[in-house]
Amino acid sequence: MRGLKPLRHPRAWLALWWLAVLVVLAVCLVPAPDLPSMPHGVDKLEHFLAFFLLAASAVQLYRGRAVLWCVALGLVGLGVVIELAQYAFTATRSMDPRDVLADTLGVAAGFAIALTPLRDLLLRIDGGRSRDIRPPPPAQSP
Repeated sequence: MRGLKPLRHPRAWLALWWLAVLVVLAVCLVPAPDLPSMPHGVDKLEHFLAFFLLAASAVQLYRGRAVLWCVALGLVGLGVVIELAQYAFTATRSMDPRDVLADTLGVAAGFAIALTPLRDLLLRIDGGRSRDIRPPPPAQSP
């Protein structure tokens, strides 16, 4: 699977990531009265954390600068689409540009993981092999 890290179970991890994307979308569009009430401003933290987790998870799955940029832009676009959908399709939710800002900051913070040793945490957990690591040289016979 192009663009993905060499994980042992790439399809399973990718399916889980897309499920998380769908859960974020659904939670953001569910009618507000069905959600527990939160103190003012906590929703911005929720937006930041949700998009941070999606972005940090994407860093674990995808490799290559171009692919990661596309995923980052896609997640920011998702944040914009969610706000537009709240405005257009829900009567109990409202569009808030500060939510898009929180989403974007979450994406940036999540993708910053790519600059740390944590970028390959899932690769180590899943038992995949990095294509960047050279195999040991063959043993020499006497």
